[in-house]
Amino acid sequence: MAVSQTFLPGPTSEPAGPLMEPLSCTGSLAKGFLEEELRLNAELRQLQFPEPVGVIYNPVDYAWEPHSYYVTRYCQGPKEVLFLGMNPGPFGMAQTGVPFGEVNVVRDWLGIGGSVLTPPQEHPKRPVLGLKCTQSEVSGARFWGLFRTLCGQPHVFFRHCFVHNLCPLLFLAPSGRNLTPAELPAKQREQLLTICDAALCRQVQLLGVRLVVGVGRLAEQRARRALAGLSPEVQVEGLLHPSPRSPQANKGWEAAARERLRELGLLPLLTGECPARPSTP
Repeated sequence: MAVSQTFLPGPTSEPAGPLMEPLSCTGSLAKGFLEEELRLNAELRQLQFPEPVGVIYNPVDYAWEPHSYYVTRYCQGPKEVLFLGMNPGPFGMAQTGVPFGEVNVVRDWLGIGGSVLTPPQEHPKRPVLGLKCTQSEVSGARFWGLFRTLCGQPHVFFRHCFVHNLCPLLFLAPSGRNLTPAELPAKQREQLLTICDAALCRQVQLLGVRLVVGVGRLAEQRARRALAGLSPEVQVEGLLHPSPRSPQANKGWEAAARERLRELGLLPLLTGECPARPSTP
């Protein structure tokens, strides 16, 4: 039986909270980015997924409040570098609405809060608890932990960089097991990723991105495919995924990632040694 995507109809409440005052700016770029995400959601609603998919979560819908504040606060100007994940994890973005969004990092370092609603269809083994979730996402803790060490403060990272997922959907098997897009049936996978690829092109052009760093091989491969031939040209590189399922990452992800960032010439951007790009009027 194919699973339809029962998403919420869109933003359902106005975000609120003292932690999340947006940076002073017109916010037009952030607004445009959010509009692109809502456009992508509308296109993805038309898809259906057969087994092995049992339940689908879209945190851009039910976690709209913290997600929109993440974008509003940290996507205020053009970005030279986009770190691109593949899709949400069950204990990261699925809980917080923030890519690689390990709860403690989102709340305590990024300063994001807000209400997270219950998904229209919730798997009993994968409850959405929002910022009350007590299970840490290892990938997110590793990913943001590195940039916290390098940058000190979030504004140093986000002066030049942004973090986004190619696909906003989390897929769960009937058992509750997390399914990656690579595990979907070929036809549905290609339909899904073709739509996401087109959205990525629009998002990259909107932000003025010059370099996309795919976090994990699949994200890198899809970015190369999606952005090939884009004008002006966008460079695509890869970064080892911090997943605990990766033996290589478990041997010392932070050291490997830091060396890769050095190879890509990104360390000066991440340590505040390079001035910010001027915003376009």
